[in-house]
Amino acid sequence: MQDPLRGISSMATRQVLAELTAAFAQRGGEPVAIESVGGVDAAKRVQGGEPFDLVVLASNAIDALIAAGCLVDGSKVDLVHSGVAIAVRAGAAQPDVTSEDAVRQAVLAARSLSYSTGPSGVHLARLFERWGIADLIRDRIVQAPPGVPVGTLVANGEVELGFQQLSELMHLGGITVLGPLPPEIQVLTTFSAGIGASSHRADAVRRLLHFMASADAADTKRRHGMEPA
Repeated sequence: MQDPLRGISSMATRQVLAELTAAFAQRGGEPVAIESVGGVDAAKRVQGGEPFDLVVLASNAIDALIAAGCLVDGSKVDLVHSGVAIAVRAGAAQPDVTSEDAVRQAVLAARSLSYSTGPSGVHLARLFERWGIADLIRDRIVQAPPGVPVGTLVANGEVELGFQQLSELMHLGGITVLGPLPPEIQVLTTFSAGIGASSHRADAVRRLLHFMASADAADTKRRHGMEPA
């Protein structure tokens, strides 16, 4: 039996990639084994020369890895657009998050909050700076370690308010997803794929990427809180 294609991804795409690669295999494609870790750690491992056939990360991270020669030039394929949502612990009070001002008030009222080390966390840190509240809430922020879902911290009561990709929150127990960030402060992260520069099975990876970018994969992406790219 042929060894699986070896891939690495950030946590945001873990569930959707599991379903898409299983569907690919069921259609007669090669088996795929994808390890999902924190996006920063994934990029470091690829940069460090660890061999992967497939890498799925935020679009700008894929661009950087291609520029560094770690991924095959011209192999980038955009897969999904992913937005940020807000969650509280199941049974907790549910603040209004339907407008920018409402989210700002919810953040100021929360005794603790958390966001990830990924693109959504970068966006929120900048947003808090723009609102002029970064210094005020700094001591209330609990940074989720790479690879640890923010929703886990919310579910176990470590933080009151959690911000992360909807795809990472929607399947977790013990939390209530209040909704997406309102349009005026929402940020969409595009997650893309590239072929590892050391892969000897580039043609097989291209077949996989063709399927994952096809219309046949759209319903799966939406079921996991994302939109096709």
